[in-house]
Amino acid sequence: MVNVGIVGAGLVGSELLGQLASTNAKRLKVVGLTNSRKMVMSDGKYTGLSLTQWKQTLEASETPADLAAFVKYLSDSPEHAVIVDCTASDAVSQLYPTWLSAGVSIVTPNKKGFSGSLALYKQIESLAANMGRGKTHTKPLVYHESTVGAGLPVLNTLADLVKTGDEIEKIEGIFSGTLSYLFNNFSSLSSSSTESFSANVKIAKELGYTEPDPRDDLNGMDVARKVTICGRLAGLSLDLKTLPVENIVPGPLQTVATAEEFMAKLPEFDAHFSALNEEAKKDGQVLRYVGLVDVKGGNSAVKLMRYPASHPFASLQGSDNIIKFTTKYFPNGLIIQGAGAGAAVTSFGIYSDLLKIQERVEGY
Repeated sequence: MVNVGIVGAGLVGSELLGQLASTNAKRLKVVGLTNSRKMVMSDGKYTGLSLTQWKQTLEASETPADLAAFVKYLSDSPEHAVIVDCTASDAVSQLYPTWLSAGVSIVTPNKKGFSGSLALYKQIESLAANMGRGKTHTKPLVYHESTVGAGLPVLNTLADLVKTGDEIEKIEGIFSGTLSYLFNNFSSLSSSSTESFSANVKIAKELGYTEPDPRDDLNGMDVARKVTICGRLAGLSLDLKTLPVENIVPGPLQTVATAEEFMAKLPEFDAHFSALNEEAKKDGQVLRYVGLVDVKGGNSAVKLMRYPASHPFASLQGSDNIIKFTTKYFPNGLIIQGAGAGAAVTSFGIYSDLLKIQERVEGY
């Protein structure tokens, strides 16, 4: 068995526990849960916690949250232990080297540790046996498939390409479900929709596709983090501080105080977006907001680009993600497409990573 401690019992953490419960958790045993206020840890025998009564157990706990004590409990486990970080916290990701040094493996959808400080990333890389630089072939391990494309096998595929000696030329993709939805609807050669850009943003917000403040999607930083993660895995030392990122929030609206004010004033810039769209359409092209890892050319970036109708990105539907790898072995591209956001698919990716660790440490 592999013992599991979950940090963050919100939307994704709750869904993961539900998926574990519905499959009898395989050979995974949840022995600890913590949120920002309180935590619950099992007994000295590391008996599995109830996967159906965990909410009541956590709420009834009188033990204040203490990550250091939580990690100590897991590191003392006689069986291999894994922490699943279901937060989006930068502060929590800074603790990864400490956890790894204590022999505890990590699975997470948290992008911060893999896209932030290059020094932190290299430290994590040096301590993780499966990230290419670990000095042992056993433990601990780090898997973070769900940091890019939720449950889509993006990082696993990229890692396999690198490990088998393929030469990555470039990785390009529509990495944001929000921006995928926006531009699939706003800029299409097959649709007769005449909705303005601001109207599309409003609809996306109402459907729950955007962040509470849509500028957090439109500024490109979420895509930039995913590009940085892919680039680093492909062997580049990408850094958010130097990666060119096109912020498509109109300049005057980047500093307005509230999301409500932003939404109210966005229609004033519809003509700008309409002109970009019409210019693309005249050439038989559509607008797509993409991330590019340019391994060969050195021009990695995040930007609004134009694609002809024949390109796979042009025919994308809904809020799907699509990522295309161009490599020596796959000169015409290897494409991964599907739902790249949502608690269910994110938890699927986490669960898959947990099973990879269980199979690796137990040999099956």
